[in-house]
Amino acid sequence: MEKAIVSAENVTYTYPAEEGKQNHAALHDVTISVKQGEFVAVLGHNGSGKSTFAKHLNAILLPSGGAVYIDGMDTREEGLLLAIREKCGMVFQNPDNQIVATVVEEDVAFAPENMGVAPEEIRRRVDACLETVGMGEYKRHAPHLLSGGQKQRIAIAGVLAMEPSILVMDEPTAMLDPAGRREVMQTVARLNREKGITVILITHHMDEAAMAGRIIVMHEGEVALEGTPREVFARVEEIRRLSLLPPQTVDLLWHLRAQGFDLPLEALSVEECADVLEAFLKK
Repeated sequence: MEKAIVSAENVTYTYPAEEGKQNHAALHDVTISVKQGEFVAVLGHNGSGKSTFAKHLNAILLPSGGAVYIDGMDTREEGLLLAIREKCGMVFQNPDNQIVATVVEEDVAFAPENMGVAPEEIRRRVDACLETVGMGEYKRHAPHLLSGGQKQRIAIAGVLAMEPSILVMDEPTAMLDPAGRREVMQTVARLNREKGITVILITHHMDEAAMAGRIIVMHEGEVALEGTPREVFARVEEIRRLSLLPPQTVDLLWHLRAQGFDLPLEALSVEECADVLEAFLKK
């Protein structure tokens, strides 16, 4: 059986109590494993525990109970912190918080320079990573003059320059307009497909989750649903009970089913939904 590159085993995490308040338990006995090369989306409404889970993968947070292993390395071992963060790169919501230099190529070079990578290898990585995210022509631009989607792609290039096997993305499109969201998601899907990078995407956007090979839905710090996008989104009543809405295509078919029309709920894309409706009308 193929070994998991990410393994969370019975992870519990409790945030320290604020003054006058009880401790807040954010994760309860969470067990999740991800194989090399998978694209997994972790869904959930605000407060579901999905971002807390993401921060455990990069050892930003350490479990109160249970353990997290990144390619076999225990995140609780302080001496492994650098190796874990090189193996598992993290991209956050706000690209402005990850961009540290005044020139794009210097920003992408920042992490490998700190890792002690040789200058000629840094040059190769910077050029290759900027081309990978479609930003090669902007290498001498000032990051603060770029659009939100472009900045996020620069942030991704900066993480890729460390040559991680795993890319954890904590709501990377939350601050972007639709065009920027599309740019970033196309880049992420291509990295997974062409480079074999393991992607763990934290999101509350159903259309983004539908691009993954597997979806994990979290609710109140626990894993509530798991399966392929078609399997998970077809469970409309359960999704709604978890304070989420299915993709609009599935939602439309579900409402038509409720009116007595015999329609499947597996159509995720607009094209698939149109085909289902056309076939039904022809009958």
